[in-house]
Formats: sequence, C-alpha cells, structure tokens
Amino acid sequence: MAEKTTAALEIRPARTEDVRALVALEEACFDYDRLSRRNFLWMHRRANAALLVASAPIPEDDPTREVELFGYSLVLFHRGTSLARLYSIAVADGARGQRLGVRLLEAAEAEAVARGAVYLRLEVRADNVAAIQLYESRGYVPFERVEGYYGQHGDALRFEKRVRFPGLESQVRAVPYYEQKTEFTCGSASLMMAMAALDPTYTPSPQEELQIWREATTIFMTSGHGGCSPHGLAVAAASRGFDVTVYTNSDAVPFLEGVRDEAKKEVMSLVHEDFLAKLDASHAEVSASVPSVEELRASMDAGKLPIVLISEYRLTRKKAPHWVLLTGHDERFMYLHDPGVDEDEHRSATDYMHMPVLHADFERMARFGRSRLRSIVMLQKGRSRARDRRKRERRR
Repeated sequence: MAEKTTAALEIRPARTEDVRALVALEEACFDYDRLSRRNFLWMHRRANAALLVASAPIPEDDPTREVELFGYSLVLFHRGTSLARLYSIAVADGARGQRLGVRLLEAAEAEAVARGAVYLRLEVRADNVAAIQLYESRGYVPFERVEGYYGQHGDALRFEKRVRFPGLESQVRAVPYYEQKTEFTCGSASLMMAMAALDPTYTPSPQEELQIWREATTIFMTSGHGGCSPHGLAVAAASRGFDVTVYTNSDAVPFLEGVRDEAKKEVMSLVHEDFLAKLDASHAEVSASVPSVEELRASMDAGKLPIVLISEYRLTRKKAPHWVLLTGHDERFMYLHDPGVDEDEHRSATDYMHMPVLHADFERMARFGRSRLRSIVMLQKGRSRARDRRKRERRR
C-alpha cells in the first residue's frame, strides 16, 4: 500500500457491514485468541465499548464496493468507573510501518477521554517488542507482569496511561490483587488483599478464601450461598492478629431486610450476636459513625486499609451487596480493587485493579438496600501480628 493511500484512510466507528472485513483482518493478524463474528457483533451492538476502524473511503461512483479495512482498535469501558482498556489493536500487513498503529491508538485515547476515562490500560505479550515500543513512545508505563497470561504463548505486561488530569497526584498503595474464586467470596477475597498489603508474609489462597468465608458468612440469599457480613469479616481479621474497626450506620442485623423466611432470620440474628460477642472479646471497635470520603482518605494516608460494602448495581446492574478494597485516592477519585472479574464480558484483572471512581459516585455506590446500609471494615497492622512476625523471624 502506498503511503499516501494510508494517510488517506479514515478512522471511524465500526458499522454492521464492517464485521466480515473485521473477521478477515483478525484472522490475518492473530494466531490465537481471535475475536469471532459473534464477538465483533456483540462489541458493536451491546458492549460498553468503542470499536474503531481504519477504512478506505468508498468512491462515490461505486457505492456498492465492499468495505476494505486496514486496521481497528477496540476499547472497553468499565461502567461506574473512570477506567478504559484497550482490548485489541490490529493493523493489516500492507499498512504497517506507516504510523497507522499510532493513529489508531490516538483515536482510542481520544474516545477514552470523550467518555470520561482517566486511565487507559492494556495488556501486551512481553516479547512483542514493536508493540511495547509503540506504547512506551506514547507515554504508557508498565505496572505488572503476568506469568503465563497467554498460556503457551508467554507472559503479559500490563501498561497504563493517564489520559486525563495529567497533573493530578494520586496516593495509591501497592496492594496484591486477588480474584475471588466463587460468586460469594468477595468479602474474604477483599480481606485477603488487605491482609497481604499490611503483612508481606501473608499469602492469599483459595483454601484461606473459603475458610474466611465460613468464619464470616451470615447472609441467606434467595438461592445459593450467602456472603460475608461486616462483623464477620472483622472477626476473621481480628483472629488473624490485625487491628480492626467496623463502621456501620445501623445496629440492625445486616441484610435481614432481604430475607423473608423467619427461620432464616432467626439464624442470622444468632450468628450476628455471636460475631458481636467475639468482637467485644477481641477488643475490636464498632462505630455507628461511618467515615466520610475525606476521613477515608486520611485513614489511608495513616496506613489503614478500608474494605467497603457497595451496591453492585452501579458496576454490573445486579442488585446485590458486594465487597471491595480501597487502595488509594486523590482530589477527584477513590481507587479500589474489585475481586469479582467477569470474564464473560471479555474482562481481565486489568479492569479491576485500582479502579478510579469519582468521589460523588463512590458515595452513591457505598450503600446498599432500602435501608441505605453503609458498612466499612477498617484494617491496620496489629501489635499481635507484628509480635508473631518477629517471633517467626527469630526462629529462622
């Protein structure tokens, strides 16, 4: 392809009639993990995404000529957050070396900015030197390496770029990310991430995830397993030597309003009473004054980590309670780890790490149910935990 032809290409939103050419381009550019015709149609019609294509203008004297595509970029947006991910970018062989990849990346960044994203993230094979050079030249910074991400095809590097508010200084803590292994263990997964950040000797595991869930659960759902209550999570944290405070705006049994069966309500009440007794014995604090955003920011600056109950509706449109871990903040955003990766939506952990949420959106998100329940479990490294660690170090 001649250079002037490449320069004449237009980058525009994809149309339904582009799908056949997109599939052909995908098959020509990639050997594995290809998007199918169904995938492209879903991305175009239903996903919270921007699918952009580089196409040659169709001559006015031949409007029936088939669409010819030379590249595309696909950006996924995360509902309820200010985060976007470059899912894929492809350039046809005949168009390479002529800055079409740069143009597609710039178009993806412009779309991210237009939709209010603060960060644009991506994953790339660790041995894809040309792509890495492109991203680094555009200001992308690597923040994690994932071994075996592409299976037998190798490791991945995760990159990110702040595409809005470049001068905004964020205080974000290095917190190991852990993806929950079941639908009902968001609380225990969030607690394990907090404990791993506060104590580098602590290692999360699927066995520990289920053990904490067994210790902390009190909720009956309409079907399936229940999840963790704030007081149960606090009991589990205190029993592992961490200092913990439970903040809640209600002294009622959490989530009782969502249960109709009187026998189940009685069980929940008994379990809740047991949690309160154990918290009292452990000298953990329970407070009816829930911290404001500014107070949460001050707590994080002091080294504490808040596990926050949110309504999942603002993220997934599911009306369910959900636990997340706050990892940082700045003047506009709260940053959080969400342990619940939805792979059916073509998501990966990249979409759920340090997710930026506007202060006002976070305040609306951090309450659940008709009672507007607000609950935060605040962790910090306990004196007993520090003593246990020193004993282990002396025995080595």
